[in-house]
Amino acid sequence: MSTPLVRRHDGFSLRRLVALIRKESRQLIRDPSTLLIAVVLPVVLLFLFAYAVSLDIRSVRLGVVLESDSAPAQSLAAAFAGTRYFRVTTVHDRQAVGDALVSGALRGMVVIPQDFDQRLAARGDRPLVQIITDGSQPNTANFVANYARGVVSGWLALQARPPAGAAPPIALAARFWFNPEIDSRRALIPGAIAIVMTIIGTMLTALVVAREWERGTMEAIMSTPASVAEILLGKLLPYFALGLAATGVAASLAVFMFDVPLRGSWAVLLLLSSVFLVPALGQGLLISALARNQFVAAQIALMTGFLPAFLLSGFIYEIAGMPWPIRWLTCVVPARYFVASLQTVFLAGDVWPLLLRDLAAMLAIGALSFAVALWRTRKSLD
Repeated sequence: MSTPLVRRHDGFSLRRLVALIRKESRQLIRDPSTLLIAVVLPVVLLFLFAYAVSLDIRSVRLGVVLESDSAPAQSLAAAFAGTRYFRVTTVHDRQAVGDALVSGALRGMVVIPQDFDQRLAARGDRPLVQIITDGSQPNTANFVANYARGVVSGWLALQARPPAGAAPPIALAARFWFNPEIDSRRALIPGAIAIVMTIIGTMLTALVVAREWERGTMEAIMSTPASVAEILLGKLLPYFALGLAATGVAASLAVFMFDVPLRGSWAVLLLLSSVFLVPALGQGLLISALARNQFVAAQIALMTGFLPAFLLSGFIYEIAGMPWPIRWLTCVVPARYFVASLQTVFLAGDVWPLLLRDLAAMLAIGALSFAVALWRTRKSLD
C-alpha cells in the first residue's frame, strides 16, 4: 500500500526561493524560443511601428482640374502643388483624373471651375472650388477635404493682404504641445513598448508555466517542501527581470535611434514598467493555471492580453471615440494605463498626478490577478 505524499511547509524560505529562481533562470537561458521572443521580437516590433506603421498623412495623391486659365486660378493650383501634404497631378479636364480616382491612384481631386474669376469677385454663397474625395478610406478622405479647404482659405488670406504701409491683419499661429511636429511615431513607439511588455509579461509567462503543467514537471515541483508562493515567485521573478531588460532596450532604441524625446526620467520609466509587469505577469500566471496546455494558453493570452492591449489601450484608437460599453471595458485593461503613462513620460515629463493614477490602477488589477491565480493554484492542488 502506497503512502500518500504529504507536503511539509516550513514557512517562507529565502534559500528555497533563490534556488527556484536559479533553476528558472537557467531554463530561460537554455530556451532559444524564449530569448527570441524577449530579445528579437521587441526590436522587430519597434522597427515595424517606427517605419511600417504611420498615422501621418503626407504626399497624398491629389488631382487638380484647372478648367480656368486665369492668373488667380493658376495661382491657386500652384498653392496646392506647393504644399508637402499633397502630390499634385494638374490636368485641364476632369475626365483625365476620373478613372484614376476610381482606381485608387488618386485620393481626391479639386476642380477649379471655368467661372472661377466671377466666383472670386462675387464672394457669395457659391463655393470657389469643388472638392471630391475617395470615401472608401474615410480618414484620408476627411484629411483631403479639410486640408484642401485650408489651402483655399490660406490662398484667399494671401490675396487679401493689405497694401504696403498698411497695418497688417491679426495673424493666428497654431501651436502643438508635447509633439510640435505632429509626428505619429512619437506617440506610436511608446505605445509599442507597452505591446512588447504585454507579450513578454502575459503571453510568455502563460506559455512557459503552461508548458511546465503540460510536461508534468510542475507537479514534481509542487511535491517539494516549497510553498505555492515560493514556486510562483521563483517562476515569475526571472521574467520580471527579463521584462525590465526588454524595456531598457526598447526605450534606448526609441530615444537614440528613432528620435523619440524622453522628457521624463529613466527611473520613472523603469518604475512604470515594473508596476505594469505586476498585472501582466499575474494575468499570464492566471491563464496558465486555468489552461494547462500551451496551445490553449496561447489562444487565451492572445484574446485577453495582446488584442486588448493593441485595440483597447488607446495605442491606435482613441478611447474617447469608442462606444461607452467598450470604454468601460478598457478600464480593466492594464495596457490602457501603461500606454497613457508612457506617453506622459516620453512626451510631457514626470507629471505625477497623472502617473500616480495610472500606477494605482495597474497595481489594483495586478493584485486581483495574483490573488485569483494563487487561489486557483491552491485549489487545483487539493
